[in-house]
Amino acid sequence: MAKASTPAKKNTSVTPKKAPAKKKAASSSIKIDTASEQALAALEHLNIEAGLRSEIQWCLGSYRHDQNPSGLLETLTKALSVLKEAKAKNAKAVSAKLLTDLQKALK
Repeated sequence: MAKASTPAKKNTSVTPKKAPAKKKAASSSIKIDTASEQALAALEHLNIEAGLRSEIQWCLGSYRHDQNPSGLLETLTKALSVLKEAKAKNAKAVSAKLLTDLQKALK
């Protein structure tokens, strides 16, 4: 005995649209991360503030481990003031883009 074929059911349910993934946390961590690396590179290029450079390296490693930016933000604030002083002494020593990137990362 052959089974009667049943018509295929139409899918009348509406699939909900997925909300876009939030990327703010990732982008802000990248900003802090890259800004600190840029500040570190600038301090190394100018060969100034060896203590601050080692502090940035330590805080950067700590930030990458636990994603707590408090110590890194404090050291970036110090680095920003040092780099502003270096720019005041020699205008070509530090780029304006670096200073604005640091200020954006600190916000």
